[in-house]
Amino acid sequence: MENLYEKYQQSSCVCTDSRNLTPGCLFVCLKGANFDGNKFAAEVLEQGAKYVITENRELSGNPRATVVDDALATLQQLANYHRRQLKMPIIGITGTNGKTTTKELINAVLSSSYKTTCTKGNLNNHIGVPLTLLTIKPTDEMAIVEMGANHPGEIDALCRIAEPTFGLITNIGVAHIEGFGSKENIIKTKKALYQHVIANNGTLFVNETDAILRENLTYDKVVFYGKEAESSIVSMNPYLTIRIGEETVETHLTGSYNIWNFLGAAAIGRYFHIADSVIAKALGDYVPSNHRSQVNRIGSNVIISDYYNANLTSMTAALKNLAQLDHPRKVAVLGDMRELGDLSVEAHTEISQLVENLHIEGYFVGTEFAKVVKKNNFTDVEEANAYFTAHPLENAMVLIKGSNSMHLNKLTAILGE
Repeated sequence: MENLYEKYQQSSCVCTDSRNLTPGCLFVCLKGANFDGNKFAAEVLEQGAKYVITENRELSGNPRATVVDDALATLQQLANYHRRQLKMPIIGITGTNGKTTTKELINAVLSSSYKTTCTKGNLNNHIGVPLTLLTIKPTDEMAIVEMGANHPGEIDALCRIAEPTFGLITNIGVAHIEGFGSKENIIKTKKALYQHVIANNGTLFVNETDAILRENLTYDKVVFYGKEAESSIVSMNPYLTIRIGEETVETHLTGSYNIWNFLGAAAIGRYFHIADSVIAKALGDYVPSNHRSQVNRIGSNVIISDYYNANLTSMTAALKNLAQLDHPRKVAVLGDMRELGDLSVEAHTEISQLVENLHIEGYFVGTEFAKVVKKNNFTDVEEANAYFTAHPLENAMVLIKGSNSMHLNKLTAILGE
């Protein structure tokens, strides 16, 4: 590994996509069900890669190629080797909902006073976590690593690579249950982050109002936050205005559920000796750009774009938040929630009933909602666009939420994009 690590240090970065090749990079040839990067190993060297990690035995004699049995495993081992050279805090973030937003808020706070690296977008899986670690430079002072999972044991595997010394779980709810099999498996998988931080004698940041997160937690190096959540919300119209200590913050996020994300970021900032005034400014300056709790005015409508992902917990929270906002016409355009397995019919029924109970004007997109809703239901986005083109929404506050695979970003008749 030492020889490969030297090649990594001599390279400009690590690449895995030949379509976005950076000159001087270390290229890792990954393969999946529908692609095999090993076929392009020689080509990427010709196109400017400095070194390549490949399973292609034909390059065994090439000094710029490291031929291995498993390129993905080698990438993960290289990332872990690099991580062990780093002495900085590594903050691991996971959870069912809000982990990407929380990661972004934590980075906003910490980068106000420290040089940080954090996960880009939601590159939080078995490939994204190693790539994130390999972007950390020795001059960085802190790193925030987001970890996602949709099968048992995944957080444990990612923690073995990242070896976090600090950890925060946003919450644990029902998402991807089709892959996990049960809520108990979800809890066990997510809480692996706690186990690894404890093994590293690190510090946990825990929402003390969350019974699942506190259950069986006897570790003493814990920073609790969240008890002040209700009193921390000043207003919602539709953006959240919150209070951090004595500071009032006008944020660029909607949704009362985001208060936990703000308070988690503030707790970490305070732990690392950042003043409330600096934390407040960082949180107020943060502007989302990932279709999570974004608000835009389009024509006569106020659009709440929250369609990056969806599950029963997050959709319930978003609908309850919409019901709390002050507007004469409230509309929800909801797409299917995916990967719910046997719970799908029950979950979609619960959401459709909640829309009715909250007196929200509801429209539903997808085959899962079609099983339980017979009114204002569209098979896909194209059908929804046709309807809203013929019957445009006017003077409405519109929540758009659904799983990313529903492509609600293509609701051009509402979004105007």
